[in-house]
Amino acid sequence: MQYSPSRRTALVLCGTGAHGAYHAGVLRALQEAGVKIDIVAGQGIGAAAAVLAAIDGGSRLWEADGIWRSPQVKRFYRFNIFRWRRRTRRAIGSLLSRLLGAPFDPNQAIDTFSGAVWQLIRGASQGEGPRGPAVQQHRGRRYAEVLAENLGQPGFRELMIIATDLDARSDVVAALLREPYRREFIAARNGRERRSEALDLAGLGRDHALDVMAAALTPPVACEPRLVAFAADGYWRGETHRLCDRPGSIIRLFEELAGAGVSQVIVATAAGAAPAPHRLRATRLDTRGRLGEFIAASEAAALRDAGELAHLRFDAFYVVCPSHNPVGPFDFTGAYDEASDRVYSTGELMERGYEDAYHQFIEPVVGASGEQLAQPSGHAHGQRFFNDADSQRRG
Repeated sequence: MQYSPSRRTALVLCGTGAHGAYHAGVLRALQEAGVKIDIVAGQGIGAAAAVLAAIDGGSRLWEADGIWRSPQVKRFYRFNIFRWRRRTRRAIGSLLSRLLGAPFDPNQAIDTFSGAVWQLIRGASQGEGPRGPAVQQHRGRRYAEVLAENLGQPGFRELMIIATDLDARSDVVAALLREPYRREFIAARNGRERRSEALDLAGLGRDHALDVMAAALTPPVACEPRLVAFAADGYWRGETHRLCDRPGSIIRLFEELAGAGVSQVIVATAAGAAPAPHRLRATRLDTRGRLGEFIAASEAAALRDAGELAHLRFDAFYVVCPSHNPVGPFDFTGAYDEASDRVYSTGELMERGYEDAYHQFIEPVVGASGEQLAQPSGHAHGQRFFNDADSQRRG
């Protein structure tokens, strides 16, 4: 079945770290073309973009003074060398472990995205709100209120994001959905304790929108898990759990979207397709490169597996991805590209997302459906970076 603007559509943004620049380009193209999106969903860095896009704040990602054009991006996931880990109930182990901890610190990225969200919603809030550990949940509650109040208005969309609870050994899906999909999302299911894994952002989970976003911005192993204190009146009775991202959670996200009545899905990922024979790149020796290669490979493999199931769950399924991307998840200052013998920047990756969205989805898929498309004046400005012959549609 072909794409139809009348069916319930989800945009899924998946990836880690620097790959969020690609999401920014895709979001910009879809917004300019007026593509209808009912639910915006995210995994990893895509969860942060989804949180912004759900409240009509996607432009904060690509504007001249936006996140992905800001110098502060270069400070995302900086090395965490000889930083004494905070003492928690699990801070037990060797002296070396306590001294070194995880190699990267996600707090700059978390603070940047949380700050961008707060700048969008604070106009309707009195004062700065509480300080200290309670500030994230205060902002999360206010975010959920703003989204719930404006759902259905132009630019506002339903939201679904995901992280993994290491203590519960299960995924945590946070969503703000309209009825009747909200009722189905929180309904009991045979063999599943939904109260432990489904956070209704319009109900008991209203404080945790930004907590789950922060956890999704915390890559596994590379960073210390995010500590999240659940509500005292919720299933976990005030317990504090460790949450982080999981590259393979894209499959679970598809499952939840299918349950939310989605019939067509658009996926944006910067983890490119498998290389052709004799196109292997030299193995990277740096820590960022090694971890990034593993995470990117895991994400690409998980998406391929999820795609096989997606064709059974959804009427239409599309993937927007680059055919070639030398930028790894932790290459915030860019990466050397052997194919062009130069450094490929995150700015170029953002432009690539913009062009790929047009060449792989908007023009061949949405245009073929007969839907009227906007024609932004800046549509062709990124073509100098890309070869149209490399663009491909998957569906």
